[in-house]
Amino acid sequence: MVKYWVKKIIFIMIAVNLIAVGVNLFLAPHDIAAGGLTGLAIIAESFFGWDRTVTVWIGQGVVIVLAYFLLGKEYTLNTAIGAFSLPVFLGIIPREMLVADTMLSMIFGSALFGIAACTLYHNKASSGGTAVPPLIFKKYFNLRPSVGLLLIDTIVVTLCLLVFDINAFFFAILSNVITSIVMAQIENGLNKKKCVNIISSKHLEIARDIMEAFGRGVTVIPTTGAYSDTKIPMLMITLEKQNYKRLIDIVNKHDDKCFMVTNVVSDVHGRGFTFDSGSV
Repeated sequence: MVKYWVKKIIFIMIAVNLIAVGVNLFLAPHDIAAGGLTGLAIIAESFFGWDRTVTVWIGQGVVIVLAYFLLGKEYTLNTAIGAFSLPVFLGIIPREMLVADTMLSMIFGSALFGIAACTLYHNKASSGGTAVPPLIFKKYFNLRPSVGLLLIDTIVVTLCLLVFDINAFFFAILSNVITSIVMAQIENGLNKKKCVNIISSKHLEIARDIMEAFGRGVTVIPTTGAYSDTKIPMLMITLEKQNYKRLIDIVNKHDDKCFMVTNVVSDVHGRGFTFDSGSV
């Protein structure tokens, strides 16, 4: 249990640090308020002159109280770690314009946000802020968290029009899009595999060469052609992307007119992938 919490806290600290870096070095210097509590803090700092760290401290205190009474103790504990460490890192990280180009700075800052959000998600935690209200909306109003978060971020981004110029408004929108793309790529898997279905009269020879070449088993599935009523076994093999060209060469060597369908899969579990064993 101690090891679990130590590992969890380390990953939360890394994620929160990435958020602080994204805000202080990339987004805030260019007045990009891409949503969330940090976005509100950037707007408040420009409009009222409030220090963004102070704004985040106040906001985090409010959402932690709401989480405790409306979402329960367990979620509050997971949220509190990230929520109270975020303003600390915002105060520690230098406030410098690391990249002068606004577009480039926005891209890097948004990517850091996406990486941090996925890290927190996989550790069942959050950085507090506007991540909490959508869960409250879900519990009490049955509103999907993604919709709730979109509504809140839309309000924050719209406030950019009252404080900054139209360019900052569109940069904030684009920042949200990039963050979502990065999160989707990470959540869908960076180490994608290829799943290949092969229908050929030379299935025995193809299967033999595949097993010899990759040291991996092949699944044989009985199939029947609806038009010809011909029964031909179909081979199914899942392999790394870098081995796909070699597989094509093996198939073409035996039957260059066979029927083959290839799918890209984002996650594979089982022997030979998530734990060691000779074949699957």
